[in-house]
Amino acid sequence: MDLEPRTARPVDLPLLAAIEESADGMFGPLGIAFPAGPTVIETMIEKGGGDILVAGDPPLGFAAVQELDGAVHLEQIAVHADRVRQGIGALLLREVLERARRAGAPGVSLLTFQDVPWNAPWYAKHGFEVLPAERWGPGLRGHWDDEVAAGLHELGPRVVMWAPL
Repeated sequence: MDLEPRTARPVDLPLLAAIEESADGMFGPLGIAFPAGPTVIETMIEKGGGDILVAGDPPLGFAAVQELDGAVHLEQIAVHADRVRQGIGALLLREVLERARRAGAPGVSLLTFQDVPWNAPWYAKHGFEVLPAERWGPGLRGHWDDEVAAGLHELGPRVVMWAPL
Protein backbone atom coordinates (compact mmCIF):
# COMPACT_ATOMS: atom_id res chain seq x y z
CA MET A 1 0.00 0.00 0.00
CA ASP A 2 1.26 3.44 -0.92
CA LEU A 3 1.67 5.52 2.23
CA GLU A 4 3.17 8.60 0.54
CA PRO A 5 1.62 11.62 2.29
CA ARG A 6 -0.69 13.67 0.09
CA THR A 7 -3.29 16.39 0.41
CA ALA A 8 -6.63 14.93 1.45
CA ARG A 9 -9.24 14.66 -1.27
CA PRO A 10 -12.94 15.34 -0.59
CA VAL A 11 -13.59 11.57 -0.64
CA ASP A 12 -11.06 11.13 2.22
CA LEU A 13 -12.63 13.62 4.63
CA PRO A 14 -15.56 11.47 5.88
CA LEU A 15 -13.07 8.72 6.86
CA LEU A 16 -10.88 10.87 9.11
CA ALA A 17 -13.08 11.10 12.23
CA ALA A 18 -12.97 7.30 12.59
CA ILE A 19 -9.15 7.43 12.43
CA GLU A 20 -9.09 10.10 15.15
CA GLU A 21 -11.54 8.17 17.33
CA SER A 22 -9.44 5.02 16.98
CA ALA A 23 -6.26 6.92 17.88
CA ASP A 24 -8.01 8.60 20.82
CA GLY A 25 -8.91 5.17 22.19
CA MET A 26 -5.21 4.53 22.84
CA PHE A 27 -5.32 7.15 25.61
CA GLY A 28 -7.88 5.14 27.62
CA PRO A 29 -5.35 2.88 29.38
CA LEU A 30 -3.59 6.08 30.55
CA GLY A 31 -6.82 7.30 32.18
CA ILE A 32 -7.40 9.93 29.50
CA ALA A 33 -10.93 10.08 28.11
CA PHE A 34 -11.64 12.97 25.76
CA PRO A 35 -14.82 14.98 26.19
CA ALA A 36 -17.81 14.08 24.03
CA GLY A 37 -18.44 16.19 20.99
CA PRO A 38 -17.08 16.62 17.50
CA THR A 39 -13.57 15.38 16.85
CA VAL A 40 -10.71 17.81 16.22
CA ILE A 41 -10.70 16.86 12.54
CA GLU A 42 -14.47 17.29 12.20
CA THR A 43 -14.20 20.76 13.71
CA MET A 44 -11.31 21.66 11.44
CA ILE A 45 -13.10 20.39 8.32
CA GLU A 46 -16.21 22.36 9.29
CA LYS A 47 -14.28 25.60 9.87
CA GLY A 48 -12.05 25.18 6.81
CA GLY A 49 -8.93 27.25 6.33
CA GLY A 50 -6.38 24.57 7.13
CA ASP A 51 -4.61 21.80 5.27
CA ILE A 52 -5.12 18.11 5.84
CA LEU A 53 -2.56 15.56 4.73
CA VAL A 54 -3.25 11.84 4.66
CA ALA A 55 -1.16 8.69 4.34
CA GLY A 56 -2.67 5.69 2.62
CA ASP A 57 -5.53 5.22 0.19
CA PRO A 58 -7.89 4.91 1.91
CA PRO A 59 -6.24 6.98 4.65
CA LEU A 60 -4.66 5.23 7.63
CA GLY A 61 -3.53 8.47 9.26
CA PHE A 62 -3.72 12.21 8.86
CA ALA A 63 -2.05 15.46 9.84
CA ALA A 64 -4.08 18.66 10.14
CA VAL A 65 -2.26 22.01 9.98
CA GLN A 66 -3.13 25.68 9.82
CA GLU A 67 -1.40 29.04 9.85
CA LEU A 68 -1.00 30.52 13.31
CA ASP A 69 1.07 33.51 14.41
CA GLY A 70 2.87 33.59 11.06
CA ALA A 71 4.00 29.97 11.33
CA VAL A 72 2.55 26.51 10.72
CA HIS A 73 0.58 25.00 13.58
CA LEU A 74 0.09 21.24 13.73
CA GLU A 75 -3.40 20.74 15.10
CA GLN A 76 -3.14 16.99 15.15
CA ILE A 77 -1.54 13.86 13.82
CA ALA A 78 -3.66 10.75 14.16
CA VAL A 79 -2.98 7.21 12.99
CA HIS A 80 -5.53 4.42 13.21
CA ALA A 81 -4.76 2.34 16.32
CA ASP A 82 -4.38 -0.81 14.20
CA ARG A 83 -1.54 0.83 12.25
CA VAL A 84 0.54 2.60 14.93
CA ARG A 85 4.29 2.00 15.28
CA GLN A 86 4.66 1.48 11.53
CA GLY A 87 6.17 4.89 10.75
CA ILE A 88 2.98 6.48 9.42
CA GLY A 89 2.99 9.31 11.98
CA ALA A 90 6.66 10.02 11.27
CA LEU A 91 5.97 10.12 7.51
CA LEU A 92 3.20 12.63 8.08
CA LEU A 93 5.30 14.74 10.44
CA ARG A 94 8.21 14.85 7.99
CA GLU A 95 5.81 16.00 5.27
CA VAL A 96 4.37 18.74 7.51
CA LEU A 97 7.88 19.99 8.30
CA GLU A 98 8.97 19.84 4.66
CA ARG A 99 5.90 21.69 3.41
CA ALA A 100 6.36 24.34 6.10
CA ARG A 101 10.02 24.72 5.11
CA ARG A 102 9.12 25.08 1.42
CA ALA A 103 6.49 27.70 2.32
CA GLY A 104 9.12 29.73 4.18
CA ALA A 105 7.55 29.27 7.62
CA PRO A 106 9.87 30.00 10.56
CA GLY A 107 8.76 26.83 12.31
CA VAL A 108 5.97 24.50 13.35
CA SER A 109 4.11 24.74 16.66
CA LEU A 110 1.80 22.28 18.42
CA LEU A 111 0.10 21.63 21.76
CA THR A 112 0.37 18.15 23.24
CA PHE A 113 0.40 16.06 26.40
CA GLN A 114 3.70 16.36 28.24
CA ASP A 115 3.88 12.84 29.64
CA VAL A 116 2.20 10.64 27.02
CA PRO A 117 5.01 8.68 25.31
CA TRP A 118 3.64 9.18 21.79
CA ASN A 119 3.08 12.90 22.40
CA ALA A 120 5.72 15.32 23.75
CA PRO A 121 8.53 12.72 24.03
CA TRP A 122 7.86 11.55 20.47
CA TYR A 123 7.84 15.10 19.11
CA ALA A 124 11.07 15.82 21.00
CA LYS A 125 12.71 12.91 19.15
CA HIS A 126 11.69 14.66 15.95
CA GLY A 127 13.28 18.02 16.78
CA PHE A 128 10.55 19.80 18.76
CA GLU A 129 11.29 21.65 22.00
CA VAL A 130 9.01 23.04 24.67
CA LEU A 131 8.23 26.66 23.84
CA PRO A 132 8.16 28.92 26.93
CA ALA A 133 4.97 30.93 27.42
CA GLU A 134 6.78 34.24 26.95
CA ARG A 135 7.43 33.22 23.32
CA TRP A 136 3.81 32.36 22.51
CA GLY A 137 2.00 34.55 20.01
CA PRO A 138 -1.67 35.51 20.45
CA GLY A 139 -2.81 32.56 18.34
CA LEU A 140 -0.99 30.01 20.50
CA ARG A 141 -2.23 31.74 23.64
CA GLY A 142 -5.78 31.52 22.27
CA HIS A 143 -5.40 27.81 21.52
CA TRP A 144 -4.06 27.22 25.03
CA ASP A 145 -6.94 29.14 26.59
CA ASP A 146 -9.49 27.26 24.46
CA GLU A 147 -8.02 23.94 25.64
CA VAL A 148 -8.21 25.03 29.27
CA ALA A 149 -11.85 26.12 28.81
CA ALA A 150 -12.69 22.77 27.16
CA GLY A 151 -11.23 20.85 30.13
CA LEU A 152 -8.40 19.26 28.15
CA HIS A 153 -5.78 20.36 30.69
CA GLU A 154 -7.62 18.44 33.41
CA LEU A 155 -6.66 15.23 31.60
CA GLY A 156 -2.92 15.72 32.08
CA PRO A 157 -0.14 18.29 31.77
CA ARG A 158 0.00 20.00 28.39
CA VAL A 159 2.88 21.79 26.67
CA VAL A 160 3.42 23.99 23.65
CA MET A 161 6.22 22.73 21.43
CA TRP A 162 8.10 24.31 18.55
CA ALA A 163 10.37 23.03 15.78
CA PRO A 164 12.36 25.84 14.15
CA LEU A 165 12.97 25.52 10.43
